[in-house]
Amino acid sequence: MTVTAPDAASRAARILSRPVSLNGLTVPNRIVMAPMTRMFSPGGVPGEDVVSYYARRAAAGVGLIVTEGTYVGHDSAGQSDRVPRFHGEEQLAGWAKVAEAVHAGGGTIVPQLWHIGMVRKAGDPPYADAPAVGPSGLRLDGTEGTGRAMTQRDLDDVIAAFAEAAAAAERIGFDGVELHGAHGYLLDQFLWEGTNRRTDAYGGDLVARTKFAAEIVAAVRDSVSPEFPVIFRYSQWKQDAYDVRIAQSPEELEAILTPLAAAGVDAFHASTRRYWLPEFDGSDLNLAGWTKKLTGKPAITVGSVGLGGDFLRAFQGEGAAVRGIDDLLDRLESEEFDLVAIGRALLQDPQWAEKVLQGRFGELEPYDAAALKTLH
Repeated sequence: MTVTAPDAASRAARILSRPVSLNGLTVPNRIVMAPMTRMFSPGGVPGEDVVSYYARRAAAGVGLIVTEGTYVGHDSAGQSDRVPRFHGEEQLAGWAKVAEAVHAGGGTIVPQLWHIGMVRKAGDPPYADAPAVGPSGLRLDGTEGTGRAMTQRDLDDVIAAFAEAAAAAERIGFDGVELHGAHGYLLDQFLWEGTNRRTDAYGGDLVARTKFAAEIVAAVRDSVSPEFPVIFRYSQWKQDAYDVRIAQSPEELEAILTPLAAAGVDAFHASTRRYWLPEFDGSDLNLAGWTKKLTGKPAITVGSVGLGGDFLRAFQGEGAAVRGIDDLLDRLESEEFDLVAIGRALLQDPQWAEKVLQGRFGELEPYDAAALKTLH
């Protein structure tokens, strides 16, 4: 039977409009704005343009906004003076305005808390004298960087920085936090054997490599109210290393995720390049599907939602055609995962959620790399 436009609209609205609970937070629908680094915050301060950027998407129907990555209060956390920070009086005042505007538009919002680790290079702003630090002083390609392996004091300082940022998020009106444990940044550098060669309690087998991230989760959990959601984003792939994996099987993935869930993660955000691809042989489940199955926690899927064409070319700046979401709706309806994060499609088209919920699929804008140059 041919599905008519009204039927398609009704199905999208029915499946995507359902509220979902993340600990003490009720998200009004299943649409999430994925975190995307924008670099429009001079001095690390989000201004009125950033406020409007997020408010537009909340007003157009995005249920949960995960902000761009924000540096925690550790000198080695970042590499740009235009990426927002989640510490400092002026920076937090700017973020409070963002949260207020998103709530006024009917949405919910969490900041993504971020430390880049060994991705940092010597002399990078905002603190040029700060060294790059990581589990073993190794870059993602396995070579020694200009930084160093973290001492126990370094570990303690970073754990405290994440906890302080989470407490600040609750204090200024955010609805939860997301911890960035993906894509080869600091937490992921500990999870992956390619960058974690430590011989102490923070290195070795899968569970030991999870210890640092789990301690951050526990410290964050202790710094906020019990009902304040803590989301953990993770991935198999890294920057410029799209085929590497932290887990080769469901059993290995369970060994990584179980300590994180026990430490206080309320939901997982499983980052993949293409959400429709199976994660392991013998099952059609994607990474978010396996995450939900193994932990019982709500899971967010992400990966080229609404975009056709080659992931890498689109990720590096080329355009991408609009891709249908029928298979996505099938997976949501079967409860493979609970929410879906939209990245570049929503970056291009602030009205993406509204158009999809109303069945206006023909009005969706194809992604164009020019959108990266503006805060549209």
